[in-house]
Amino acid sequence: MTIDFYWRLPSHGCHGSLRDTAYDRGDWSPIGTRNVAPGLDRNGEDDGYRYIDHLAEIAKAAESVGFIGGLIPSFPNTDDPWVISPLLARETKAFRFMIAFQPGFLNPVHAARMSASLQRATGGRTVFNIITGGGGPSQLWWGDSFSHDDRYGRTTEFLDVFKGVWGGEGFSYDGRFYQVHDGGLSPLLAREEIPEIWFSGSSDAALQSAAKHADYYLSWLEPFDQLTDKFARVKERTAALGGEQKCAVRVDLVARPTEEEAWAEVRAGFESLSPERRQQARGGPTDSVGAARQQALRPSEATRYDELIVAPNLWGGFSLLRGGPALGIVGSYEQCAARLDELIARGTDAFILAGTPHLEEAYRVGEEVLPLLGRKEGVLLQAAE
Repeated sequence: MTIDFYWRLPSHGCHGSLRDTAYDRGDWSPIGTRNVAPGLDRNGEDDGYRYIDHLAEIAKAAESVGFIGGLIPSFPNTDDPWVISPLLARETKAFRFMIAFQPGFLNPVHAARMSASLQRATGGRTVFNIITGGGGPSQLWWGDSFSHDDRYGRTTEFLDVFKGVWGGEGFSYDGRFYQVHDGGLSPLLAREEIPEIWFSGSSDAALQSAAKHADYYLSWLEPFDQLTDKFARVKERTAALGGEQKCAVRVDLVARPTEEEAWAEVRAGFESLSPERRQQARGGPTDSVGAARQQALRPSEATRYDELIVAPNLWGGFSLLRGGPALGIVGSYEQCAARLDELIARGTDAFILAGTPHLEEAYRVGEEVLPLLGRKEGVLLQAAE
């Protein structure tokens, strides 16, 4: 079985390391001597290297070491993935672009036409990460006040229409959120392949929608037994609808030649945190089941990095160091490969990996970890000792 690996593209800027709090790569911090994209030339002036140039370097690095594509996140503090994707497509050859977006903010017919146009322009390199939103203040930022289950109902209808109009002319739909009469894409656009759909969400409403529409059900990393149970539930729901569901995991890695070096990097990052940052990273109100599950992985008053070790090579403090999921993998190259192999054995069909800084870690993970996959776990762990 082929396992697909994607890399994360930091459309909100990137830290120079886990120890740095400033987003000094990608013009999200004031320009300075340590900044990249833009930085300062030898005359102390703007060097003209823009954030999109840096993202292109990351995408090209990831493609060169075996990643088939990259996730482009979508948050209030990011550039828009729909805009970034075609720009980066011009800089790569076969690299796929996973556009993260919330369906409620686009008309599904318009989204289908946009997607088919992008497929046509890039040779079919578009992939979607459908996110339905976590509620609370962050959801209101988008002007969206729908309740949790209504958001998933809207997403299901969106994908009903999105796929329906792609089938050609004569599609009609009368739903709660969307109504279409005699719709459809032009024959030229309709012949393009519908983008692969990766679907996120941990609630029952999310799993029901994923079972109907997702090609891949995507989860943040959780303790392995918990994740195995979640995958089993979504596959059971999909089977009841007569389909078959693939599952994927989004996870950060700190991979180093030895386990000691990897944990030293994590420790340095944790000890660089200010008290204000630790308070801020506890998270605000949300009705997202997945976010709540992540918050539960770490004690709110941890004073040592090792208090956040959840299991061997699993650390629950990543969200303190950067936005996103709490749990990630820490260890030697062999240990990281062994943990990924264990996830594959438990039903993971694809991964979205990440590391900080994204450029250097794309090379490190692609060159040092991915080639080790598929070896027996005992051999890997013995090599790590």
